[in-house]
Amino acid sequence: MKFTGNQRKLYLLALALLVVAIALACTWTIWQRPSDETTTPAITPTPEATAMPVEPTLQPSASPEASASPEATSVTETAGTMDTIVYYQDNYGYLVPVMCKVPAEEGIAKATLSLMVQSAQNDMQAARLGLRTVLPENVSIDLDITGGLARIDLGKEVLSLADAAAESNMVTAVVQTLTEFPTVEKVEFLIDGQKRETLTHGTSVSGQFSRIDINPELAESTISLSDAEPVTLYFPGDSGSVLVPVTRMVYSEPDIHTAVLELAKGPNAASPLEDVLPAGCGLIGVTVEDGVAKLNFTKEFIQLAQNSDGGRLALKALVMTCTQFDGIEKVEIYVDGEAYDPGENTLSVPTYANVADEIVSQSIQTQSELIFNFE
Repeated sequence: MKFTGNQRKLYLLALALLVVAIALACTWTIWQRPSDETTTPAITPTPEATAMPVEPTLQPSASPEASASPEATSVTETAGTMDTIVYYQDNYGYLVPVMCKVPAEEGIAKATLSLMVQSAQNDMQAARLGLRTVLPENVSIDLDITGGLARIDLGKEVLSLADAAAESNMVTAVVQTLTEFPTVEKVEFLIDGQKRETLTHGTSVSGQFSRIDINPELAESTISLSDAEPVTLYFPGDSGSVLVPVTRMVYSEPDIHTAVLELAKGPNAASPLEDVLPAGCGLIGVTVEDGVAKLNFTKEFIQLAQNSDGGRLALKALVMTCTQFDGIEKVEIYVDGEAYDPGENTLSVPTYANVADEIVSQSIQTQSELIFNFE
């Protein structure tokens, strides 16, 4: 290819500029690279010891076994954050406790309640879990904890809740959240600095409130509450990502045999909660030996693996329902009397029924498997 005089000059000029640019880039890279003597090693935070969520001092627990119970109210301080229990609601009004992270600082109880207030950030976090916040937007929260009594003063925004159901859920969620802390036994409400008998739609906020059984229901409509006993069951929620604890009132002894039998019956007929066991699956029996609960199901149980998450959430519901009882440390599954292995870690005892980070991570994994059709 031949060049004219002007073309030759432009070509040489462009070539020269390219060489200068490369030289400058190399010089910049060398100049920016720190020498071995000035390199600062990365600092890896070391997890602190498990601590109980004490308000306001947050003193570490003396024993690492303090959080061994699946539903223990424990706080783990790691790299500037702490785990605490937040109460959300699902789309049908069930209250759902979730272990979430908050900054490691004094005032942990108020910080926990702040996560339950409607806001862009809090609502996004709740939506990632398939849940909703329970306190109205812009509500102020003042909290004082003395002698086992938590006095909470909520702003006037709580008087504008949509209905009695929203009011009741808010009151119950606040009481349940605060009584997760061992320093709180009772909760007393003020509204905009004043004592009130009721909220706008008639929900009582007078007197002192204690912790109650969560999401109560009757096993049969004919049961008398005075003759019934509570047993806690765990069912997958409608979002398919969280476990919803339900307190079912039963005539039978509230032990592991009754709990598994009631779990096998499924949620209330009018409930949007999901069944734990596949359609047609029956419970053959429950035995307990040396802290191991052995659950024997009919052959339909193996259909659990066809769930979108491989049955992980349903298996977790089984484990949570069983290990709430003292002395039950492990769960084994049998199908028609033969040992059945549902997969690695699917029967391990969870730290807590719902852990925010684990839910989000599992949801991403499940969606990825569905998209790419992983086995």
